[in-house]
Amino acid sequence: MPDTNEAWEFDLAVIGGGSGGYAAARTAHAAGLKVAVIEGGAEVGGLCILRGCMPTKALLYAAEVAHLARNAGTWGIKTGEVTIDFPAVMARKRKLIKDFADYRKGQLNDGRFTLIRGQARFRDPHTLELSNGGTVSAKHFVISTGSVISEPPLPSLKEAGYLTSDSALELDHLPKSLVVLGGGAIAIEAAQFFARMGTLVTIIQRSTHILKDFDEDASIEVEKALRAEGIHLHTDTHLVEVHKHRNHKTVVFEKNGARLEASAEEILFALGRSPNTAFLHLEKAGVETDRGRVKADDMMRTSAAHIYAAGDCTGPHDIVHIAIQQGELAAHNIVNAASPKTMDYRQLTSVVFSDPQVATVGLTEHAAKEKGIKYLVASYPFNDHGKSLIMEALHGFVKLLANPVSGEILGGCCVGPVGGELIHEIIVAMTCRMTVHALAATPHYHPTLAEIWTYPAEELADQIPLKQP
Repeated sequence: MPDTNEAWEFDLAVIGGGSGGYAAARTAHAAGLKVAVIEGGAEVGGLCILRGCMPTKALLYAAEVAHLARNAGTWGIKTGEVTIDFPAVMARKRKLIKDFADYRKGQLNDGRFTLIRGQARFRDPHTLELSNGGTVSAKHFVISTGSVISEPPLPSLKEAGYLTSDSALELDHLPKSLVVLGGGAIAIEAAQFFARMGTLVTIIQRSTHILKDFDEDASIEVEKALRAEGIHLHTDTHLVEVHKHRNHKTVVFEKNGARLEASAEEILFALGRSPNTAFLHLEKAGVETDRGRVKADDMMRTSAAHIYAAGDCTGPHDIVHIAIQQGELAAHNIVNAASPKTMDYRQLTSVVFSDPQVATVGLTEHAAKEKGIKYLVASYPFNDHGKSLIMEALHGFVKLLANPVSGEILGGCCVGPVGGELIHEIIVAMTCRMTVHALAATPHYHPTLAEIWTYPAEELADQIPLKQP
C-alpha cells in the first residue's frame, strides 16, 4: 500500500451514485472530506429511482386504481367499462421517474462533490482507471455499484428472448399473456400489475411457496389472493426448457413428476439480481468477494482496510433503506476510525407491495427457529377486523413475536391492506424495545386498521406475567 502521507487527489472516492453511494458522499462531505462520486451508468439515480422502488410502485398504484374501479360495485358504486390506456400509464411513470432522477442529479451536482461520469476499475489499492481515459486517486473508497439482472438458468430462454424487471418497465404495449419465472417480490409485484392491467398471467416458482424468505403463513395468504384474481400459479417446479413458436413462447417445466407447459406472448425472467462488481478489478485492490458480492464486516469495511462497501453489491439485504444506512455508516467509520459504529439488523424490514401487501420487521418464526431463539406468537385476521371489513380487504393477518419472559417484541408481520405502512408501528415499537404489554396499553383510534395490532399484543400480554418494578 502506498505511504499514508501521500497527497491523495480525494479523501474519499465513492463508486456509484445511487442511494448508498449518495448517502456515503453526503455524510463524508458533511464531515469535511473532499469527495468524488463516480457514476458509470448511462443514467444517474441508482436502481431504486430508475428501475426499482419508484417506477414499480407508480405502476402498482395505477393497477390498484384500475382494480378498485372494476370492483366498485362491491360498495354500491356503478361505473362504466374500465379500460386501460397503457401508454398513458407508462408516460406518467416516466414523468415521475424523470423528476426523481433530476432531483438526484441536482444533489450530485450542487458543488459538494466532484461528480465524474465514467466506469471505474481499480489499477491498484488507491487508484482507479476510468473509461474516459482518466484516473482518480483517493485515500478511501466506498464501493456502491448496485446490482444487475442475473443470468438466466436456461440457454434456451436466452434464445427465445425474454423480458427482465428492467425492460418490462419500458414496454410501450401491454402483452396479452405473460409467463413470470420466479416467486420473489419482483416477480409477484410484476405479475399482479400485469394481471390487473388485463394480461393473462402464469407464475412458475421453483420453491414450495412464493416469497420463500417470509413465513409460510404469509406466503399462503398471498397465493390465495393471486389465484382469486385469476393468476395461474405453479409452485415446487423445475424448469426444463423454453421454445419459441411464432408469436408465442412456451416454458416447459416439471411438477410432481409430470411435465407441463405454459405458453404466452412474453416471458418475464424475475429470478433475481446479482452484484454489479465484475468490471471493478477488485483483486487489484485486495478486496475479497463471494460470487461477486463484496465481502464486508459489520462496519462495512472490506478486506482492504481503506475500502468500504454499501448497498446491493455487498448485501446481505438488498433493500434501499439498508443501503442508505450502510453508506452513512461507512462514511462515519472512515471519518471516525477511533470510534466506529456497526450495522444493527435487529429491525430489518421487508415489504412486498402486492395486494395484500406483505411486511415484516425483526424476527420471522422461521428465523427464530433456525437461530434457536425462544418466542411466543399470536396473530389476528383482517377478515374479523372492523375497518378492513369496511374496505373489503379480507386477505391476511397481523402477527407478533415476543420474548416469553420479558414480553419484548421480537418481530412483527403484516399481510394485508397497506401492510407496508402498518409495519412501521412495530418498527417504532422495536426501536423503543417495547413489550407487548406496552403496545396493548397504547391507545389506538377506532375504527382504524392500526388498532388490529392491539389484539395479538393483548393475547401475548395475557400469557406473559408482567414483572413488578
